[in-house]
Amino acid sequence: MSVSGLTGATSQFFLRLPDCNQGLACRQTSAIPSAGKPKKKLGELLLERSGWTISIQKWKTQKTRLIKCAMDASFGDMASESPAFAGLVIFPRINIRDPYKRLGISREASEDEIQAARNFLISKYGGHKPSMDAIEAAHDKIIMQKFYERKNPKIDIKKKFREVKQSRVVQAVTSRFQTPATKFIVKTSIAFIVLGVLTILFPTEEGPTFQVAISLIATFYFIHDRLKSKIRALLYGAGAFIVSWLVGTFLMVSIIPPIPILKGLRSFEVLTSLVTYVLLWVSSTYLK
Repeated sequence: MSVSGLTGATSQFFLRLPDCNQGLACRQTSAIPSAGKPKKKLGELLLERSGWTISIQKWKTQKTRLIKCAMDASFGDMASESPAFAGLVIFPRINIRDPYKRLGISREASEDEIQAARNFLISKYGGHKPSMDAIEAAHDKIIMQKFYERKNPKIDIKKKFREVKQSRVVQAVTSRFQTPATKFIVKTSIAFIVLGVLTILFPTEEGPTFQVAISLIATFYFIHDRLKSKIRALLYGAGAFIVSWLVGTFLMVSIIPPIPILKGLRSFEVLTSLVTYVLLWVSSTYLK
C-alpha cells in the first residue's frame, strides 16, 4: 500500500528520498530494519553516530588547548584579549628588549632609582602576570650588570679627564691663563731654551746662579711686555719664580729620578734649574 509518500509492504516499509546524483530519481531507504538482522544494523548506526560525536568533542578540546597555549606564549599580546585579563592595564613596554628602556631609566641611574622604577611599575601593572614578569626580568638584569661592573671596574679615561677638566679647581687655574700670539710664544721659547743649554754646558761650582738670575729678569720682561703693567709684572714674576723653584725642588726630590747624563756635584741644582725654566716659561708666556 502507499500512504503520503510511504510505500508499505507486509514485511517492511520504504522512504522515497531524492538522489542528488541522479536528478529527480528516487532511492528507497528502509525505515524499519529488515527482519533478518535488525539489531546488527541498528547497533552499527549507533556506533557510527557516537564515533562522530566523540571525534567532534576531541577536536573542540584540542582547539581550546591550542588557543590557550598560544595566548600564554605570546607574552601578553594575545592574553590581553582573554576574558581573564579583561579590565587589566598591560605594561606598554613589555616587548622592549633593552632593560633600561623597559624600566624607563637612564644607564647612569643609581640603585635607588632602579628600585623606585621597579616598585612603581609593579604597583601599576601588578595585576597582569606577563607584565610583572617583564618588569622583574629587566630589574634583575640591570642589578646583575651593576654588580658585575662593581666587581670588574673599568677605567673610563675620557670620563675621568672630563670630570677633572670640569672641576672648580682646574677651571679656576685655567681661567688665569690665555694663549698669546705665535710670535710671542716663539720668542719666549727661544730665550728659555738658550738658558737651559747654557746651564747644562757651563755648570759652575756655585751652581747655575747666573743663569737663574737671567731667567728671573727674562720673566719680568716678558710679563711686562704682554700685560703692559710694571706692578703686575713684578708681582707675577716674583711669585712665579718662587713657586717654580719650590715645585722644581719637590719634583727632583720626590718624583723625578736622577739622570745619568748629568753628573757632578751640582747635578741636582742643574736639574732643578731646568724644571724652574719650564715653569717660568709657562708663567711668562700664558699667565693672564
